[in-house]
Amino acid sequence: MAQAQEPAAGMTPEALTVQAPPAIQISPGDQISVQIFDIPELSVENARVSQDGTVSLPVAGPIHVAGMTADQAAHHIEHELVVQGLVLHPTVTVSLGQSVGQGATIMGQVASPGIYPTFGSRRLLDMLTLAGGVTPSAGKLVTIIHRSDPQHPVHVGLAQNAAGLRSQSNPIILPGDTVVVAKAGIVYVVGAVGHPGGYLINNNEHLTLLQALALAGGNAPAAKLGSAILLRKLPNGTEAIHLNLKKVYEDKQADFLVADGDILYLPSSILKSSTFFEAGTLGAQLANTAIISSTVF
Repeated sequence: MAQAQEPAAGMTPEALTVQAPPAIQISPGDQISVQIFDIPELSVENARVSQDGTVSLPVAGPIHVAGMTADQAAHHIEHELVVQGLVLHPTVTVSLGQSVGQGATIMGQVASPGIYPTFGSRRLLDMLTLAGGVTPSAGKLVTIIHRSDPQHPVHVGLAQNAAGLRSQSNPIILPGDTVVVAKAGIVYVVGAVGHPGGYLINNNEHLTLLQALALAGGNAPAAKLGSAILLRKLPNGTEAIHLNLKKVYEDKQADFLVADGDILYLPSSILKSSTFFEAGTLGAQLANTAIISSTVF
C-alpha cells in the first residue's frame, strides 16, 4: 500500500491548503438576474438592487438580498416564494451581473466618472487612466475611501505627470473603494495686470496675494497699487477688502493668503477715478472673461 506523502520540509498541512477567494456579497446598486425554474413569469433579468437592499420580483414584490452571496440570495428567495404561497417547491438561481462591489467608484474631477473594474492589481494611476484622466480643473489631492474602513480615508497627492505619480505613493485600489479627485480652487486677478483671468489654487498648496499677482503677469505700469480691492464671497454676501499692495511690495504690510473664489482687482490710474466708473469697468472685465455672474455685485 502506498504511503501517504509527507509535506515538504518547512511546510505545514495548512500551508498546502489553497484558500478559496471569498464569495462576493450583493450590494445596493448591483445588477442581478433571478431565474425561477419552469416559471419564467416570476423571473427577472438584470434587476437593480435598490438602496434599501431589495430586488423587486414580478408578483413576489421586493425581497431583501443585500449582504448575501448569490447562493444565499437564491435560498432566501425560495423561502419567500413558499411563504407567500406562490410556489410549493421552487428552484431559484441568482447570478450577479454588474457589481458595485467588484469595481471602484471614480468620481470628482475626472473625464468619465463611474464604476470601473479592479480585477488584478489595479493601482490609483490605473484607475484614473480608466476614467479618462483628470480634468484641467483638478487639484493635486485625491481621497481614497476604502469600503472596509470608510471612517479613515487616505489622502494622496498627485504629481504633475504620470511618471511623478509612479515615484510617489500609488496605492492599490480595492473592490468597493471610492476615489475622489478634488477640484482645485480658483482665484481671479483682473484689472491693470498683465494677463487677467482665473488661476488655480491646488488643494494642498497655498497662494498669497503677490503670488496670485505674479501668475497674472504682474501689475501694469498704470496700476494703482494703493487702491487694490479683494472681493471675497461670504455666506451672507460679498466683502470688499481695500488693499495697499505697494506696502505689501515694500514689506511694510504682511502678504496674506487668497481663498477659492477671491477676485483681486487692480484699478488703473489712466481711468477716471469715480467709484461708479471703476465698478463698471470691473464688471465689464469680469463679464468679458466670463468668470463670475452679474449677481456677485
